[in-house]
Amino acid sequence: MYNHPSISPSADHHSLMTSHSIHGSLLEVTVVSCNNLKDTEWISRQDPYVCVEYGSIRSSTRTCKDGGKNPTFQEKFVYSLVEGLRDLNITVWNSNTLTHDDLIGNGRVPLTKALSQGFDDSSWPLQSKTGRHAGEVRLIMHYSNANKPAKDNAQKPGKGFGPSAPPPYVTGSAPPAYMYAAPPPAASYPPSPYPSYPQNSGVYPYPPPQTAAPYPPHPYPPNPAPYGSHYPPGSPYPGMYPPPPY
Repeated sequence: MYNHPSISPSADHHSLMTSHSIHGSLLEVTVVSCNNLKDTEWISRQDPYVCVEYGSIRSSTRTCKDGGKNPTFQEKFVYSLVEGLRDLNITVWNSNTLTHDDLIGNGRVPLTKALSQGFDDSSWPLQSKTGRHAGEVRLIMHYSNANKPAKDNAQKPGKGFGPSAPPPYVTGSAPPAYMYAAPPPAASYPPSPYPSYPQNSGVYPYPPPQTAAPYPPHPYPPNPAPYGSHYPPGSPYPGMYPPPPY
């Protein structure tokens, strides 16, 4: 079981974007060695070499004569990065003298770690043309512009000129007059076409109320009426109750 980063084509290129542009920056790639390569020779030892492709640029290492399954190269290549191209294509071949070179395996190497951290020393898996495991290739990548801070375009104040600040406010003292804004001028209104009411001068404009004369006091209790006085005046029987029958 190999402990190596995955180079599955499902890796999203958008996730490889860094916080700054890589266009024109330089990337150093050192092909260190290969390990446990698939053997394409039956009798003699194979002679591997490594091809590195970045965009349209292709570089090849020297052929490791009789390198067999574990060749060593230690060769460095420098690439000018292009925005949008953030992986390498690696192909390992077996050099033949009389026939075409044999494909040992190939793989894709993302530049995520190198571009974000500035350094990556990892071994990457290779696959044969049938999709089987064909060994590993070790690469060391250097990127000097990783996570460089943006330039500060703010102008620094000249010598002897510091930022202006209001004078300190001392507790218990009145603040400077300029700290308060002047009140806005009173708005002027056009004269009203209607007459204004006179101001209250303290004189009651209406005549004083008339006071009615007091009523004479009534005796209490009232004098009792004589017996039979409840008959109306002119009654033939003023003193008799009930009247006698006829």
